[in-house]
Amino acid sequence: MKNINFFYITLFALLSFATNLSKEKHPKEYTFSSTKSVHVVFNSLIANNFQLPKEDSFEKALHGYYLLKRKGIIKKEFLTIIDFSLSSTAKRMWIIDMNQNKIVLNSLVAHGKNSGEDYANNFSNINQSNKSSLGFFTTGEVYQGKHGLSLKLDGLEKGINDNARQRAVVIHGADYVSENFIKNHNRLGRSQGCPAVPVELSKKIIEIIKDKSCLFIYHPSENDVQSSKLIS
Repeated sequence: MKNINFFYITLFALLSFATNLSKEKHPKEYTFSSTKSVHVVFNSLIANNFQLPKEDSFEKALHGYYLLKRKGIIKKEFLTIIDFSLSSTAKRMWIIDMNQNKIVLNSLVAHGKNSGEDYANNFSNINQSNKSSLGFFTTGEVYQGKHGLSLKLDGLEKGINDNARQRAVVIHGADYVSENFIKNHNRLGRSQGCPAVPVELSKKIIEIIKDKSCLFIYHPSENDVQSSKLIS
């Protein structure tokens, strides 16, 4: 009887150890690794009266967010998605509170003047290209620049966006990012490569996402390759 009890006690201990080991190897962020899981998370997003992002951009953003979170590269529980496959007249920037799985802001955002007119379709990592860069960034420090309160960005993908700081690609407010500009020109104004935002929202946006949050700029023509490099 003692031997039988010892056997079951030992078996229970081994099973408990295996379960704990499995949890260590597969932390929370891995639960969103499958397309099905991403679909569940996407469908449970709290829109908060905002338009939802497209699911394909959200899927790639979510994969990268949890990878960067696991590596300790990002610190804050906010994910910003910019979808440059959309017209500049659309509110194509989303800020998502990942703790609450809720969209907290949806805004207009400009692309670089050499990336395209209404739609962005050319991207660069080169100085003075006046083009937008794609991929994953982490937000940096806040400063006062020629556009007022601004937020520095660090590109995380070599050869894709890692010259962002050198190029002074930052988030800042601009008067050409407005509904009035769209009304007069049938498109949004364009930047020198910065993801410029409306002046009246710039302080709020910067305050939410500053200090090591995740920013993902998406375009289907190139992000498949970039996101696969990051995730691999």
